[in-house]
Amino acid sequence: MATQAETSLQQTVRRLLDHLDAMDLDGLGEMVDDEVQGVDEIARRWMRGRPAIEGYLAQLKDTVSDVRSQMSDAQEEAWGDAGLVTFVLDQSYTLDGQQQTISAPTSIVFRRRGSDWKIVLIHSVPLPEDA
Repeated sequence: MATQAETSLQQTVRRLLDHLDAMDLDGLGEMVDDEVQGVDEIARRWMRGRPAIEGYLAQLKDTVSDVRSQMSDAQEEAWGDAGLVTFVLDQSYTLDGQQQTISAPTSIVFRRRGSDWKIVLIHSVPLPEDA
């Protein structure tokens, strides 16, 4: 039987970051809800629905490499079939040959689907280094 720590929303976020670092698009795709929405510093626009997110991730596979993600200052809340994790994402990656480093307050909203938590919103906003 899984312990609460093994099934916590923070552990789900850690698994998401592991898939992202490995550029495991299939693993990422299994974690998102069909109604997922997201925005980040690379897209600079809202992506709504599974096809938009999957298209964005496929594009990243060709332009982004050497991804390293760390989560800090994490807080999780769950209310029935809804959950939220807020945290600071510290990430480095190579984008089109140029090294990038960000620190971004990030929110991920989850919806319970059966026994799984599926991501319905990823909102990540990098702060300028001088902030």
